[in-house]
Amino acid sequence: MPVGGSYAVLSGEDAADISSQPLLPSPDSDATLHGGSLILHADGHGYTYAYGPGGLPGLLHNRYALGCAVFASIGGLLFGYDQGVIANVLVMRDFTERWPIGAWEKGLMTAVLELGALFGALTAGMFADSYSRRQSILVACVIFCVGSAFQVGATSLTYLTLGRAVGGLGVGALSMLSPLYMAEISPPEVRGSLMALEQFAIVLGAVLGFWTGFFTRDMRGSASWRVPLGIQLFPGILLGIGCFFLPPSPRLLVAQGRIDEALVSLARLRLRTSAERDSDPLLQIELLEMQAEAALVGQKLGQTPKTSGLRTEARAWALLFGHRYRRRTYIGILMMFFQQWSGINALLYYGPTLVRSLGLQGDDVTLVVSGGIGIVQFFAVLPAIVFIDRLGRKPLLRGGSAIMALSHFCIAILVHQFEGEWPLHASAAWVCVACVYMFTAAYGMSYGPIGWVLPSEVFPLSMRSKGVALSTASNWSNNFLIGLVTPMLMESSAAGTFLVFASACFLGYLWSTYSVPETANVSLEEIDAVFGGSVGREDTELREQIERELGLHGLVRRWAYHGMDHAE
Repeated sequence: MPVGGSYAVLSGEDAADISSQPLLPSPDSDATLHGGSLILHADGHGYTYAYGPGGLPGLLHNRYALGCAVFASIGGLLFGYDQGVIANVLVMRDFTERWPIGAWEKGLMTAVLELGALFGALTAGMFADSYSRRQSILVACVIFCVGSAFQVGATSLTYLTLGRAVGGLGVGALSMLSPLYMAEISPPEVRGSLMALEQFAIVLGAVLGFWTGFFTRDMRGSASWRVPLGIQLFPGILLGIGCFFLPPSPRLLVAQGRIDEALVSLARLRLRTSAERDSDPLLQIELLEMQAEAALVGQKLGQTPKTSGLRTEARAWALLFGHRYRRRTYIGILMMFFQQWSGINALLYYGPTLVRSLGLQGDDVTLVVSGGIGIVQFFAVLPAIVFIDRLGRKPLLRGGSAIMALSHFCIAILVHQFEGEWPLHASAAWVCVACVYMFTAAYGMSYGPIGWVLPSEVFPLSMRSKGVALSTASNWSNNFLIGLVTPMLMESSAAGTFLVFASACFLGYLWSTYSVPETANVSLEEIDAVFGGSVGREDTELREQIERELGLHGLVRRWAYHGMDHAE
C-alpha cells in the first residue's frame, strides 16, 4: 500500500480545512500525482473522504470523469432541443398554413412527446438494472432517432404526432438514464457539479433549438420546420456511438456481483493507475461501501445478483412506498412537480404566445424576447454548476422559489391591470419582460439543476434506478399537463395563468423549507444518515455488520491512525 505520507489524513477538527489540504504523493512514492483526503470523525466511527477539491477546481482535477459526464449529458441536450424547437415550429408560416390547429390540437401535439417520455422513463429503470446503463442509453438513442425521422418526414399532422410520441419514449428514457449514470460515476466531492451539467445541457439544447428554428423560419416551404426537426438526429447518433466508449457504472457492476470489473472501472474514473488499483485506500474504501450497500440490498430483498423476475421487480417498486423509503420517494416526485409547475416549460413551449400576452407586438420582437428566455437560463445555470456543492441544495431551492413566486405574482398583477391597454403602457410590458427574465435566472440557479441532482442523491443503490425513474416520470407527467393545458389557460386568462405558477412557486418555497433535507457533500452510500430513522435501526445494524465482515471499518481506522502516526 502507499505510504501514509501519500495521503492527507485529517481529524474531525480539521475537516473545515480539507479544501486547503489536498493530498499529493511524496517524492519517494510510486503513486501518480492525484489528490485525496480521509477524515476520521471525533467519534472514531464516522468518516468522509474526497479524491480532490470541490467546485470548479475539482472538475478540472478529474477531466476524465468530467468528459464522461459531459458526453452522457447529451441526453439532456436532446430533451432541451425539443423544448426549444417546438416553440418556433408551432408559429411558422408554412406549418400553420399546412395544418391549421387550435389551442387543443396545439397542446396535444406538444404534450404527446411528454406522454411518451413518461412511459420511457418508467421502463428505462428496469432495463438499466437488468442490462447496463450504457446499453439502455444506446437503445434509448435508437428509439429517439426513429421518432425524429418520423417527424422530419411527416406528411400529415397524425404522422408528426406519432413521431413525437415515439421520440418521447427515447427522450424520456434518456432523461432518467443520463443523470443516473452521471451520479454513479461521479466522485463524491463534485457529484453535484457534474450532475448540474444535465441541466446545463437541457438549457443549451433549448437555446440551440429555439434559435435554429428562428433562423430557418424564412426558408421556403416545409424546409423551414423540417430542417430544425432533423438536426436533432445528429446528437442522438453521436451519443449512441459514444456509448461504446463510456466506462461502465462501477456501482451497477458491484450490484451485479462483478467486483473485479467494478474496481477496474472505478480506478479508471478516479485516475488511478493499474498499479495503484489494488492498493489505493480511497478506492478500497469506496468499493467496500458499494459492496456493503449491495449486500444489504440483497439481504433485504432476498435476492442475489443472479436473481430477477417480475416478483422481484414488483417487490422493489412496492418498497418505494414502504415506510423506509416513502419520504425519499415523495421528495423525488415533488421535486419534479414543483420544477414543472414553476412555469418554465410553459415559457419554453409557448414563449411567443405568452410574450404576446404581455403586450409586445411584431413577430420578430416576440420571437427575440422569448428566445432570450433560453439565453438567460443558459447563463444562470453556469454559477450553479460551480456553487451547487458549496452553497447546498436547500438554500438554493428556498431562494429560487421565493424569487420565482414574486416574479410571477408581479406579472399576474400587471397583466390583469393593463391587459387590452398595452399600447398605452409600454413600460409596464417591459417590466413584465424583466420579471420573466428574473424568474428564468432564479430557476436556472435553483430548481433547474437541483431537480436532476436531488432525486439521484436520496435513493440508495437498490432503489436508485427505480426511484430516479419514478421521479423522472413525475417530471414528464407534470410536463404533459403543462403542455396540454397552457394554451387553454392562456385563452381563458393570461393573468390567471401566471397566478397559478406563482402559487406553485410559493408552495415550493414552503416545501423546500420544511421538507427537503440537505444532501450536499454527503456520499451516496452515507445518504441514509440525512434521513435519520427512516431506514430503521435494523437496517443500520445489518449494514454495520456487513461493513465489519467486509473489513471496511478496520480499513478506515488503520489508514487514519497510520496517517496520523506518520504525520507525527
